[in-house]
Amino acid sequence: MSHDIQDLAPSRRGARGLRVLALVTSAVMLGGCASFSADGGFGAVERTTKERTGKDLQWARSDAELDTIHKRVAELLAKPLTVDDAVQIALLNNRGLQADFSELGITEAEVVQAGRLPNPGFSFGRMSQGDEREIERGLHFNLARLVAMPLVGRMEARRFEQVKARVAMSVLSLAADTRKAYFTALAAEETVRYMRQVKEAADASAELARRMEQVGNFNKLQRAREQSFYANAVLQLARAEQAQRSTRERLVRLLGVWGPQTQFTLPERLPDLPASPKELPDIEQVAMAQRLDVQSAKLAAEQTASNLGLTRTTRFVNVLELGLVRNSSNEAPTQRGWEIGFELPLFDWGGARVARAEAVYMQTLHRAAETAINARSEVREAYTGYRTAYDIARHHRDEIVPLNQRIAEENVLRYNGMLIGVFELLADARTQIASVNAAIEALRDFWIAQADLDMALIGKPSLAAAAGPAMAAEAAGAGH
Repeated sequence: MSHDIQDLAPSRRGARGLRVLALVTSAVMLGGCASFSADGGFGAVERTTKERTGKDLQWARSDAELDTIHKRVAELLAKPLTVDDAVQIALLNNRGLQADFSELGITEAEVVQAGRLPNPGFSFGRMSQGDEREIERGLHFNLARLVAMPLVGRMEARRFEQVKARVAMSVLSLAADTRKAYFTALAAEETVRYMRQVKEAADASAELARRMEQVGNFNKLQRAREQSFYANAVLQLARAEQAQRSTRERLVRLLGVWGPQTQFTLPERLPDLPASPKELPDIEQVAMAQRLDVQSAKLAAEQTASNLGLTRTTRFVNVLELGLVRNSSNEAPTQRGWEIGFELPLFDWGGARVARAEAVYMQTLHRAAETAINARSEVREAYTGYRTAYDIARHHRDEIVPLNQRIAEENVLRYNGMLIGVFELLADARTQIASVNAAIEALRDFWIAQADLDMALIGKPSLAAAAGPAMAAEAAGAGH
């Protein structure tokens, strides 16, 4: 900032006042320096997520911490992988989540920076005229920033809380996605095992038909039907194996494993259906109290309200500087004084900034209301999907599968009594294929629906189709 030197008469009272101002400023500088926390806000995220998942978190900020994580992951992968172990591995080992943890450190640094006093400015000038030498020294302080520091500090603190909520949301989303990917991969492996049995049976049937045709007991049409069944079984097995590889790789990515660790073992079958579904009469109230995206939307509204207050405060004067001046000359007594500089609102009265801040505030309020409305709808949708998936899986377990088993047993008895032939018996077995695959898919869909419901109660879910569940969308974060 440029300024003109003013001739000020020496004054003991003025000098004393400047000394007092300097002492006060020094005291504020010593007491106003913000400091970093011990964990960078990670502890709050860890507590929030552990209440909802029961899993451990670790922020790997050193090689030693990475080694600890790798050892824990190796222990969990050494045995058949359960869904809880899969979630624990993902929360420890997923590098994308570790990158989200680093956002805590970045934001805390910005909070600390907002709490630091602005550095003073120093100016030095030397002018000469004939034999006269004049030296000017000035020390300047940004008073506008100093006055706004408390409000800015509160704004940054709220933004830090928003970042904590977003990171916690990332943790919960990763846990839900891992559960869904686990059940999808497990169902795909179970389907592959079953389709291999179907293919072997079809192969035996086709070979028997070939031999019977050779001895004249089968015509070409009958053999072609058996061969067609075998060809379709081979095709279905190929598709099942591709789905198994694809779903397993998705689980691998979420777990953050590579190399030999990707050869982990999954159980042979999906978990059994629970005896009864969850009853959640107050599901909307629970969601409003627990959902992190709702809490984040409230924080965003508070943040923009603070921004609006700061904009209104500084609409006329947003540049204000105080300077201490000392001017010495070899032909005149030393001059001491002070100067103040500020921006004159001749062309820009700050109305546009205020209008923008007000519009952003109203936008954030509407977004917060939308988040709450959507949260209520999403949790109802998730619960409806959960109950429907449970009823379908139970119907397969209690009705369709037992009926097909009874039909198969009756056909075996009829075959033993020579009432039907081997091909009639095999034809009946083919009808079992669709029902068995449907039962596996129904059980898989139930466990995925439960993961969606659990996520809907604590954060924004991804209510996608079970055959290809998508990554959960990140809760809408407010800009700063």
